[in-house]
Amino acid sequence: MTIASKHQTFIILAWLSLCVIWGTTWLVIKVGLGDLPPLTYAGMRFLIAGAILSVILLVRKIALPRERKDWQLLATLGVLGVALNYGLLFWGELHVSSGLAALLHAMIPLIGMFFAHYMLPAERITPAKIFGVILGLAGVSLILVNQVQVKSSLAPIATLGILCGGGMVAFCNVLVKARGQKIDTLTLAAGQMMFGFPLLLGAGLLTEGNPLLYVWTPKAWLCLLYLALVGSCVAFMLFLWLVKNLAVTKTMLIALVTPLLAVALGAAVNNEEVNWRIIAGGACIIAGVGMNLLFKKSVRSDTL
Repeated sequence: MTIASKHQTFIILAWLSLCVIWGTTWLVIKVGLGDLPPLTYAGMRFLIAGAILSVILLVRKIALPRERKDWQLLATLGVLGVALNYGLLFWGELHVSSGLAALLHAMIPLIGMFFAHYMLPAERITPAKIFGVILGLAGVSLILVNQVQVKSSLAPIATLGILCGGGMVAFCNVLVKARGQKIDTLTLAAGQMMFGFPLLLGAGLLTEGNPLLYVWTPKAWLCLLYLALVGSCVAFMLFLWLVKNLAVTKTMLIALVTPLLAVALGAAVNNEEVNWRIIAGGACIIAGVGMNLLFKKSVRSDTL
């Protein structure tokens, strides 16, 4: 096997692994919210993950960025992509169903295409790309139609907040592709978490009280550790590496696949119903993602 083919194989495995990991996190977030308040829950997730990655940085003796623009990038990713996005997402899931939250975040590829069109000359919008994402969104909508429920009077605000958070993530992903190529992947992951978690924990301390006074159940710890270790440490490293080695518009298509896997997990674990909408929606998602992944263009980093 040549170096190029090994590289392409790793890209495919990383992409599929992220689909599986982030397909499980919706359920884990929802379960954990039964015991923990949202902002502190999200803040603790990134405190643990950021600390672990920072220790690895020190052990590996990876030099920190020296240029001011690189620190500004890390701060932007931390504020928008970690603090605001995850704060809105965790809080929003208190007021809307996890299905609606997943559907809103499935808008990331579509929003990201517009950012990429203006920020990345090699990733212009094409009719095939747009149609593929819309087809995938239609599939997500079919699958989640029975789960799109409101839970409180704050549901409209929560819906807008989750959607805005998804837009911030899309912008951050394109920003990494445009300006973060020279920064070590581990530094990118750890840096944004270390900038983001203090804002989440600070907001949680003001609005949710002292986390030392919470009842930390085994279930809460399991959810928190899974999100920190697998959903953050592993997933962020894989995702940021993919952003550097694959067209970012293709990397963001993971957001279309994760709701399908989340529903499949619900069927396997909770014996939830598998009906014609799930089958048809899954077919639309696969077709839409396939249209984008098979779209050819002459960019060396775009190898999938």
